[in-house]
Amino acid sequence: MDAVDHINVDVDSLEPCYEFYRETLELDLVRPPADFEGDHAMFRAGETVVTLAETGRAENWDERGLDHPLDKAHLAFETDRQTYDSLIDALEGQFPNQGPYDWGEFEGFYVLDPDGNLLEIVTYEAPEGDRTRSLLAHDVVEEADSSGVDDPDRANAAGER
Repeated sequence: MDAVDHINVDVDSLEPCYEFYRETLELDLVRPPADFEGDHAMFRAGETVVTLAETGRAENWDERGLDHPLDKAHLAFETDRQTYDSLIDALEGQFPNQGPYDWGEFEGFYVLDPDGNLLEIVTYEAPEGDRTRSLLAHDVVEEADSSGVDDPDRANAAGER
């Protein structure tokens, strides 16, 4: 395989998801809903097409099911540092252990789209100057989950880099 050509994302309600992927994530619009028979929209992220399909089968995650988002199926979008920082400012606080995470070569945080589909936003660019947020590490989240600690501030302090 050479690449991922396209991904279909199940949504329950196309309109709020269409706005989120277009306005918040700023994905390039390929085909708007008016181009389709049925409720679909196509976007491009790099070379990959992301199609939203109103099927009524969205993941519908919420904070109760996402104590540990790392082991859930999700889509990860790569972006530059400026966009990453802007998105994390706008979307943080959706659920415990949302991130950001230190993945070694890159940094990432998790978000939910309007229908509860789990997404990750990643950047390979280091921050300019001092880091303003501490980074979680996978092992720290694992320890917090197994010890019954669900306080993200304790996990953040333990995983600070």
